[in-house]
Amino acid sequence: MQVNFVPLADAEPDEAVVVIDVLRAFTVQPWLFHRGASRILAVAGEQQAVALRDEHLPHALLAGEEGGVQLEGFDLGNSPTQVAQADVVDRTIIHRTSAGTQGLARTTGSGLVLAAAFVTADATAQALRVAAPSRVTFVITGASQGRDGDEDLAAAELIAARARGDDPDPEPFTARVATSDAGRNFVPGGPAWAPPDDLARCIEVDRFDHTLLATVLPELDAIEVGAHRAG
Repeated sequence: MQVNFVPLADAEPDEAVVVIDVLRAFTVQPWLFHRGASRILAVAGEQQAVALRDEHLPHALLAGEEGGVQLEGFDLGNSPTQVAQADVVDRTIIHRTSAGTQGLARTTGSGLVLAAAFVTADATAQALRVAAPSRVTFVITGASQGRDGDEDLAAAELIAARARGDDPDPEPFTARVATSDAGRNFVPGGPAWAPPDDLARCIEVDRFDHTLLATVLPELDAIEVGAHRAG
C-alpha cells in the first residue's frame, strides 16, 4: 500500500483517502455518535449548513466553528468536551468546520473516504487493511493557514503504521499534539474556545471502536458520515 501525506490545500480525490482532523472535527464526530446522535451530515460552508437545515431538516442541530469559535446561531461548537455533555439523542447533526469538513468536501469522488483521528486510530487502520487499496492519501487538514498540522500528521503516521501491520507505541505520536501549532492553544489561560479538556479527549487513542465512513449525498449537497466497523 503506497501512502501519501498531503496538506489540506492539495487534497483531491484518490483511490482511498483518510481525512485527518484531530483538533477537533473527527474527535467530535465519534463523540456525537457516542452521545446518541442518529446522523451526521458534513458540509463545507456556514450558509450551506443553515440552508440544509432550513430547507430539508428543520429539526437538525447545527454544529461547527470558524477559527475555532462556535458559529453564531449554531447549537454546538466543535468541542468534544461540550459534545460529551450535550443532549443529541436521536438528532441529526449538520457539521461545518474550517478544516475537517473542508477535507471531506475536497475529496468527494474518491473510491473510499474515511475521516479519522487518534480516537478512532485502530478502527481506521483495520478498515484500510480490509479495503486493501493500492494507494491511500492522508489529508493533513491542520496543515493550512500557516499551521504545521503536526497533530494530524502524527495521527496519520500512527494509522498508516498500524495499517501496515506494525504496532508502535502511540505515546510519541500523541505527545506531538500538545506541541503542534494548534495544540498550543489548549492550555490553562488559552483562548475560550480551546479548553484544555479538549486536548485530553483528542489524544485518547482508540477511545471508539469504529472509524468514520463518508458518503456523498448529491440530493442534499452534503456528505453523510457514518460509524463504520470493518470486518
